[in-house]
Amino acid sequence: MFIKPDYNLKNVYEIDFNGLKAQGIKCIMLDLDSTIMISKSASFLPETLEWFNTFLNDFEVAIISNNFSEEYIENASKIAPCRVIGAARKPNPDVMRAYLNEIGVKPEEAVMVGDRPLTDILGGKRLGCKTILVGSINPNENLPTKLVRALERSTIRK
Repeated sequence: MFIKPDYNLKNVYEIDFNGLKAQGIKCIMLDLDSTIMISKSASFLPETLEWFNTFLNDFEVAIISNNFSEEYIENASKIAPCRVIGAARKPNPDVMRAYLNEIGVKPEEAVMVGDRPLTDILGGKRLGCKTILVGSINPNENLPTKLVRALERSTIRK
């Protein structure tokens, strides 16, 4: 199976929010670990918090994570500038769909941003929204994680 994200970027900082707005995007759903937060760090980089300020007023924004730890999600919620939803079970799109229904946004008016093709991007595709694949926010990932990432990215169709 091949997956084709709508956009494939180096990192989240390269997202063109004006371009998304021009396409009618009203909602941005973000993966948490490795996408906007160094995995399991429980803190945002200062530049990431500044980055949020560039688009929070223009879009509905939520962090949609597969993490099942209620404590971890609660801690992330305390420091995140937007809503955090855990136990999403991506690529199953049900949690994302429920969130969009709750805020009154159609899937085609949303974008899913994540670092994993087989969870974030596939889930967004199954939902029917635009997708943005980004590289990890952590430039110092360990070797096993880098290998898994390379293997998973072999499923991407250019």
